[in-house]
Formats: sequence, structure tokens, C-alpha cells
Amino acid sequence: MKKIFSYILLGCLSLHFSACKDFLDLEPISTATDQNFWKNEAEANSGTAAMYALLRKAFNAGENGTMFFDYGDFPSDEFNTARMFGDSREIALMNWSLPIQASNTWRSMMVARRYDNFYRVIDQANRCIKWVPTVPLDKFTSSNAERARNSYLGEAYFMRAFTYFYMARVWGDVPVVLKSADNIADAEDLPRSPQTEVLAQALKDVDLAIANMQYTNPNAADAGVRANKSAAFALKAHIYAWMGDYAKCVPAADSVIERGGLALADRSNVPAMFAKHSTEGIFEIAMSDESEGTVQGISFYTLRTPYMRTILGNPSFGIDTVRLHRLFADTTDLRLRSGFAFYNSTEEAFCIKYSNVVYMLPNNTGAVSRNNLVVFRLSDIILLRAEALAATNQYGKARTDLDLIRSRAGIGASAATDGQLFEEIMEERARELYLEGHRFFDIIRLLRKTGTNKISWKLTETEFAQGKYYWPLDPVLINLSARLTQTAYWSTKF
Repeated sequence: MKKIFSYILLGCLSLHFSACKDFLDLEPISTATDQNFWKNEAEANSGTAAMYALLRKAFNAGENGTMFFDYGDFPSDEFNTARMFGDSREIALMNWSLPIQASNTWRSMMVARRYDNFYRVIDQANRCIKWVPTVPLDKFTSSNAERARNSYLGEAYFMRAFTYFYMARVWGDVPVVLKSADNIADAEDLPRSPQTEVLAQALKDVDLAIANMQYTNPNAADAGVRANKSAAFALKAHIYAWMGDYAKCVPAADSVIERGGLALADRSNVPAMFAKHSTEGIFEIAMSDESEGTVQGISFYTLRTPYMRTILGNPSFGIDTVRLHRLFADTTDLRLRSGFAFYNSTEEAFCIKYSNVVYMLPNNTGAVSRNNLVVFRLSDIILLRAEALAATNQYGKARTDLDLIRSRAGIGASAATDGQLFEEIMEERARELYLEGHRFFDIIRLLRKTGTNKISWKLTETEFAQGKYYWPLDPVLINLSARLTQTAYWSTKF
């Protein structure tokens, strides 16, 4: 029998045991096994850290190292697709059934249609859930051993919840795997579970994460890059927003905003929020050291000199400047002034959020991008709460949240009517969270709630109703398992 997870688990078994010199800097230990690992707190910590490393690999995958943006930004209204090329352009145009040879496993379109990397995260989370509770408390060096062990367990539940939520937004229905396979031969051949079941499991896991986690000091050394209770509540708020259950989204967001100890960062220095963990970072993927940074990724396609000294012409992937001018009609906006270069000049404007670049070799060569991937931050959750409040007709409270973000950006209160408020909040999210992996998913929620379509030229009303915004599975996956079916819209497109 074909085993859909056999090739996935093969990679996991070679990766999941690791020692971390720096956080997320993995060093596989080939002789380790589950039975002789998991003996003390250092190993529990190392096993837990491996989940984040695997998630970073998933988000940095593809030939351009931009998978996080391939899913969350490229198909949105942020980019000028005429200025893109290769698979990235086809991804942006939502031509997701582009034929790819099975051997071209490096192609971005191939990688985007496969969920291998995400199941590696889940497999590691399943191992942590199974083995962390077996580590004896007397082998912990933390002052509160039980709390430390619970926190590692909470991180595992969080990562499993987050990964299933992320996959549910990308593919809709996906197989649900809740235990690791001790032997590859025993790996189950599973069908796709309905998205409702996937999200229900994510909510169950996130509640277990919350029960085991603590709110932690936002200024701690590993703040933001290790999940805590704030990250779990942020995830819960996002799950409910995606489900359209806005009444439950509000209290989850409240828990982050009111108890997380976070503070809005300086809008006059937007790139600083991505250089390292900021005062408002909730959950982010660490890439701010040389050992974590990348020699490819979003910086190399959206920047040019003087922000990327090795690129003299315009950025490889140009943003939609017409859309940008409409979005930032108020040019006093601090997010525009410090987050974009060459706006309203004779040169092409581009986003400089990811301009934290260092050069490891002489003559400005050997560029390494050291920008954290910020998944959740305080502004996101404040505006998500505003969205939920507007959706539940609590317009006054929604305006308070919306205008707080606008005030921090140096612009006045919104003049939108109650009937316009939901869409105006989504436009504010577009301003605040530009090129941060949110916009495409925000567009889908806006379409669901109001019918307003910001990308009608590539996602018609009929295509939306048919579920085109959910990715297909690559035919390679379908061929591996007789129990897998193609995403409904794409079933006749290959």
C-alpha cells in the first residue's frame, strides 16, 4: 500500500533530534533515537526548538525562498505581476495548476502545492507531545521544573495547532495526523479531513497550549521566537476570524491585548520591527542572526540599492504602485514615510520593511537577509479585534481600535460610516501589515463577509464560490496515495 507520509517521515526521522548552538541552528545527531533521547531539560528544549526550525524551513522553501509570501502576499493586490517572473508570477496570477515535471522538486510551484514541510513540523510536534511528559522532573534545571515541562508541552500543542490552521487556510481539507510513526512502515495512509475538522483540532490543541503556557516577559531573550500564552490566544483569534465566528474572536484578542504586556512599536522606524523582536512582536520566525538569515528570500526580490547594494536596477518583483498610491492617499502616514523608498519620486517605489541586510564578504557581496518573519504582532491583533467588533455591529469599539492604529501612524481618525467600517478596517490592515503574509487571507475574509473583491481579475465571483482560493495538491501527492483527492476547484485543471 502506498503511504502518503512515508517520504515525509523519512525526512523527519533524520531531522528531529538536534542540539542547538544558537536558537534554530540545528545540528542532527544521527545516533539519537526517541528511546535514548528525551532524558533531561536540555534535550526537551532541543526537541522543542526543532519545531521552529522546521517551520522556518517551510516558510523559506521554494526556489526563491519566499514561500511565506507565496501563500500570503503574492496572490493579493500588492504586486505588479508584469514585473514578476517564473513561478512567482504564476503564483501571483493564481495559475496554480501550472504543469511541473515531477523531478523539478525545487520549483516554487511544486513546493507550494506540496505540504511535506508542514507535516515535518507536525511530526516533530507529535513527538514532543508524546515524549516531553516522560522527561523526569528531577532532570530539569529550571527553578520550576513542572512549569518548564508544561511550557515545552504547550509549545508543541501550539505548533501543531498553528500548522494545521495554516494548512487549512492554504488547502482547506488536509489529513489530520495526531501521532508520530515509530516505524515508517507503520505510517497511515490517510485521506483529507474536512476543513471544519482540521480547524476543530487546531482549536482543541490551542486550548491545550493555553492551559500549559504562561504569559512571558516581552523583553526576554527568546520572546516572540518561542510561543507563549499570548501567541496561543493570537492564534485562537485568527482561527475564529477565518471561521467567521467573530463573537469568539473578540475575547481571544482581548487576552493578548490586555494581558500580554506588549506595546506598539515606533512607526517612524518600520524596518526595526523586523530586524529583531520588537515590543509588539507576538510570534515570529527568528532570522535575525547570520546563522538564521538567508542568502535568498523576500529581501532579494523587493529591494535594490542602497538597501540591497548588489541590485542596481529596480527590484525584481515590483509592487503595484497604483494600488500603493490609493492605499496611502495620506502621505503623512509614518508607515509610508519609513516603510517605503522613492515614493512620489521619478524612481520606482518599493517596500523596505526587509532591509536589514548584512554583507559577509568584501565589496558589499555575500548579502545575508536578517529579517525575522513576523507572523503575529500586536497591531495585527488590535485590527483583528476591530474587524471582529465591526462584524458584530460593535462599531464604537471597532473605531477605537482602528483609530488607535491610525493615531500611532500619525494620521487622523477614520471617517468611514458604520456600513463602510468593516472594509475600512481591512484597508487599514493592508496599510499596517503590508507584505507581512496576511493580505491574501484578509482579502478572502473580506470577500466572505461583504462580497467586496479586491482581486476580481484573477478570482471571479464564480471562481470564489467554487473555492479557487484553496491551493491544489501537486499531482505527485495524489499519485502517492489512492485515498487523496484533488481540491475541488482544481480537480479538472491538471
